This record gives sequence, structure tokens and C-alpha cells, in this order.
Amino acid sequence: MTAPNELRLLPWSGPEGKPCYLNTDDKLGYMSRLADNIEAVQLGTAAELLEQASETLGDQDAGAEDLRRLAEELTGALGEVLRVATSRGHLLAVSDPHRP
Repeated sequence: MTAPNELRLLPWSGPEGKPCYLNTDDKLGYMSRLADNIEAVQLGTAAELLEQASETLGDQDAGAEDLRRLAEELTGALGEVLRVATSRGHLLAVSDPHRP
């Protein structure tokens, strides 16, 4: 999944919230597949939260606690989606055949 000498940003954090990286060019390896699966789950969760947000914001009876919980969940999901986008964007830039 990574180009030679490139690290893949993994979809989880290490101790103290520090980013974790994978150094491999084997996209079928255990860790690469695990990262791919976790990214898929994170993106799916974000999509579900987006639907839930639309419903909650359209609900006139939604209280402050409902909106606060939703905002917390959306914030977490946004952070995960940004990590996936950063990782995949970096991989695209590294593998771009037109890149100088």
C-alpha cells in the first residue's frame, strides 16, 4: 500500500494520541488489510452519523443533550475521516505517475 520508503498513516493512534505508521509495500499483508477494514468501518460510521445528524437537526423535539451528544460523535467521526483522507491523499500523491 505504501511506495518504497513511504510510511502509511494508520487509522488509529498510539500512546498519548500520537499517530501510528506502517512501513510496508505489501498491501495484502495483515496490518494493511486490518487498516483497510478499520478505515471502511470508520467511513461507514461517519455516513451513519451524517444521516442521524440530518434527522436530529430536523427534529423539533431534539434537546440540548441530544445535540451535544451528536456534536461529540460527529467531532470524533470527522477526526477519523480526516485521518483516512490524509492517509489516502498521501498515498495518491506518492503513487501519482505524473508526479515529478
